[in-house]
Amino acid sequence: MNKYEIMFIVKPDLEEANIKSVMESMKTLVEEKGAKVLEVKEMGQRELAYEINKYKMGYYFLFVIESENNDATVEFDRVALINENIIRHLIVKVEE
Repeated sequence: MNKYEIMFIVKPDLEEANIKSVMESMKTLVEEKGAKVLEVKEMGQRELAYEINKYKMGYYFLFVIESENNDATVEFDRVALINENIIRHLIVKVEE
């Protein structure tokens, strides 16, 4: 099993319900691709190190997932690039 950490930043100007909706839809997407979500950390709104698309703040989330293959991470990457509510994301394979 491969272990991955996925961090993504959601636009801060969305309503709280919409922010949760983005997080839930991304979690469901990963689970549908056969990955097991081990941990979900809602890190809250934080200041960005530098401005991204005119945003100085962002709402951070971290998923720790386990997967047999990289289908879930590839799909997450594809959808995160299309989703206009996600301003940045990063996927890291965790070596044990």
